[in-house]
Amino acid sequence: MKYRIFISSVQREFAKERKALASYIRKDAILGRFFEVFLFEEVPAQERKADGVYLAEVDDCDIYLGIFGHTYGNVDSRGVSATEREYRRAAAKHKYRICFVDKSAGETDQREAAFISRVNDDVVRKGFVGYDDLRTAVYAALAKHLEDKGLINVLPFDAAKTAGVAIKDLSVAKIRDFIRTAREKRQFSLPVNSSVEKLLTALELIDDYGNVLNPAALLFGKRPQKFFVASEVKCAQFYADRVSKPMADHQIYMGDVFELADQATRFVMSHISNWVGTRETGDTAEVPTKFELPYDAVKEAIVNAIVHRDYTSNASVQVMLFKDRLEVWSPGSLPHGMTIGKLSKTHKSVPVNPLLARAMYLKGYIEKSGTGTEDMIAKCKEWGVPVPEWTEDDADDFRVILKRPVSEPDEGKTMVKPMVKTMVNTMVKSRVKSSVESRVKSSVKRRARKLSSTEKIIAYLTANPSAAAHELSIAVKLSVRGVEWHLKALVKSGKLRHVGPSRGGHWEVLS
Repeated sequence: MKYRIFISSVQREFAKERKALASYIRKDAILGRFFEVFLFEEVPAQERKADGVYLAEVDDCDIYLGIFGHTYGNVDSRGVSATEREYRRAAAKHKYRICFVDKSAGETDQREAAFISRVNDDVVRKGFVGYDDLRTAVYAALAKHLEDKGLINVLPFDAAKTAGVAIKDLSVAKIRDFIRTAREKRQFSLPVNSSVEKLLTALELIDDYGNVLNPAALLFGKRPQKFFVASEVKCAQFYADRVSKPMADHQIYMGDVFELADQATRFVMSHISNWVGTRETGDTAEVPTKFELPYDAVKEAIVNAIVHRDYTSNASVQVMLFKDRLEVWSPGSLPHGMTIGKLSKTHKSVPVNPLLARAMYLKGYIEKSGTGTEDMIAKCKEWGVPVPEWTEDDADDFRVILKRPVSEPDEGKTMVKPMVKTMVNTMVKSRVKSSVESRVKSSVKRRARKLSSTEKIIAYLTANPSAAAHELSIAVKLSVRGVEWHLKALVKSGKLRHVGPSRGGHWEVLS
């Protein structure tokens, strides 16, 4: 048995959304099993007898899905629109009703506003801005309906509350930071001091009974790995072009999805080469630099792996930097209907975890839905490096590969590590800003050599606060014992502080 959904709205206002939503429900692996959709515009023209068709379909439906915007629509002799007549009929027949209101900018017809107000007296209505937002809200509502009916034992991870997350497990500070950033980047409407419950409701991360859904722990959890152990990200650097020992570096990062994305991206950028030139022109003392891989493409690959992975898998996201390439592995396969070939072309957004993806979008970690892979390609072409490659193996692991360039740097430039770039920039800003032009243009390598071991450690930790002693040892060319001696001295002098556990914590430069 399938539940029949009647989609009700002003057709001309939501023509594209109606068609896209019906297609999404029909093609989704879970929703398509339990729901079928009726659209009035799909009825052959010769069979349409307005009132008789749509009101009869309301009678036959199991779920009334209303989409209300700024337009009231054409009215009958009594001054009532077709959309309102459909809603009244569904209410009279005691149909299960889910309603969504367009919150995008625009002037709303007074009759439509009054109608929406009446609807709100009967049912809880959800707001949305744009189709992606609407689809996410519909997905959550229909998944909740399936759970309430007991039709499936295991909901999709994104719509389930299997982890037992409670509001007390969430960080208020993280939630405040999220709202503040979302307001700045995406014009998010909630005030910064909104309650935790209000934010979770806006993000569809709490149900009508106060149960917190799984993604909330990944986004705002005080200890996300307490609920999802495998949500950590493992990063490794290898000397060769294959997995081999000894590894140049290996880190396991924990935290919320935003922290994971930032830490893993920083790991890669701190281990790849950087072209550093000399300042020939300009009014600043900045030295021109260029990483061997574009930062935006690296971060996009890592964010995609974190957002779209299968969180029911016991495997972790893996970021592996080889001599000739960067590989980012994500547990799980591509969504139903998506192929490797489609990733390099304009394609629809089909997120595996839409509620998680929406929150990542609001905080600015994801741009316009469906454009991430195209943006990666464009950025790599602009950078002059090979375009990304995507593969999927038999173990349902998905990976993206970014080839590291093998060409020599442009004439007049020197290849150094990002750590040296940071030292150079710090040195230029603090020591050379007031110097004569000839000193500003002096050799990058000669300036880097003038820095003491202590200054090098401070510079490196400024750019890489999670660096371990063995990483510092390689970066500043000291023994591990020598690095540890300097670290203790810096802590004792009040210039450095370690925050968190010995494994997994980070350094703070105090002066």
